[in-house]
Amino acid sequence: MNHLTDKNILLGVTGGIAAYKSAELIRALTKLGANVQVITTPAAESFITPLTLQALSGNPVRNSLLDPSAEAGMGHIELARWADLIVVAPASADFLARLAHGFASDLLSTVCLAAACPIAVAPAMNQAMWHNHVTQSNMAKIAAFPHIIVCGPAAGEQACGDVGYGRMEEPSTITEFITKHFTSQPSSSSPQQLAGLHVVISAGPTREAIDPVRYLSNESSGKMGYALAQAALDAGARVTLISGPSALTPPAACTTAHVLSAQQMHSACLTAAATADIFIGAAAVADFRPAHQQEQKIKKGSSDTMHIELIKNPDIIADVAQLTPKPWVIGFAAETQDVEQYALGKLQAKNLDAIIANDVSDKSIGFNSDHNAVSIITHQGTHRIAQNHKHAIATSIIHHISQLTVSH
Repeated sequence: MNHLTDKNILLGVTGGIAAYKSAELIRALTKLGANVQVITTPAAESFITPLTLQALSGNPVRNSLLDPSAEAGMGHIELARWADLIVVAPASADFLARLAHGFASDLLSTVCLAAACPIAVAPAMNQAMWHNHVTQSNMAKIAAFPHIIVCGPAAGEQACGDVGYGRMEEPSTITEFITKHFTSQPSSSSPQQLAGLHVVISAGPTREAIDPVRYLSNESSGKMGYALAQAALDAGARVTLISGPSALTPPAACTTAHVLSAQQMHSACLTAAATADIFIGAAAVADFRPAHQQEQKIKKGSSDTMHIELIKNPDIIADVAQLTPKPWVIGFAAETQDVEQYALGKLQAKNLDAIIANDVSDKSIGFNSDHNAVSIITHQGTHRIAQNHKHAIATSIIHHISQLTVSH
């Protein structure tokens, strides 16, 4: 039996060049046995015709907030009750802004507000619009909603010629994402130690722009943070992953917000952490950024030297630890010497509940490695986890954290 047999999927299509991919998505979902109905926004119909979407889905396309042909003239209630899952693909910057703030100005946004089922959004927009701090703030709000999950965006060449994050994920990727949503169940061998808890995890590096083509960053791959996200899901938690640039694919069941800079990560983390029970700061956040980002590419010139003034970035983990109410906060200390001593200093100075220390000078367990060895340091003592694959390390960390949080 197909994994989506008799599943009712309501597809929202918003305005954007990626709307043409919605046709392929409908075809893929119906082949897997899903019942698909489509809602278009007025802008979407400038990019793809309702007739095309109707022919592929086998159902009339809906676009009117007050539809005389709908049950009692209230199509938004009828559709919200019908859907097992709402998928908005492409999800434009405008739609995401309205979703984040609870607007109900058209049929799609009103259905989303009335729905009790989960909502999946696949962002699609120009890379500059995606990285704009307003969009990132909206995404952070969305990531904090327990019923909304985010698929993408992907990075690559865009219709306008720009390159970067903002492309809608391919229909095959979205289909796999939807299938995993319906089929993934917590492992029976994994005790539900964090059931009912919201865990927010930051992962990966940040990039601090020097000019349009250069940036300061580090060697973090995001592997540890992504492994922690999966381990927390396996332990029954609702997980929000705040990820810097990474080649990894986030676990399908978690809500993911993609960011670039430390300032973007700071905003996303503080918003998501406001509803968190546990916050794990596994990201390798740049301590400094250029004081001035040049608008044009810096030319080499005749000088043999270049001077770039740097200023401090906000301290994400310390600011999360100052929230009221405060989640249980775990930091990471990636050090090259006196690892546990420096980690203990950070634990005390930043008001953390625990800190995970690891030696990144050891290339076999440092950045980009599949393995790690860590020490979990609390105010009560130190728990050491021997070298192992990062997925095994993550499971051990989550198990230990669950014991610590329960005891408090």
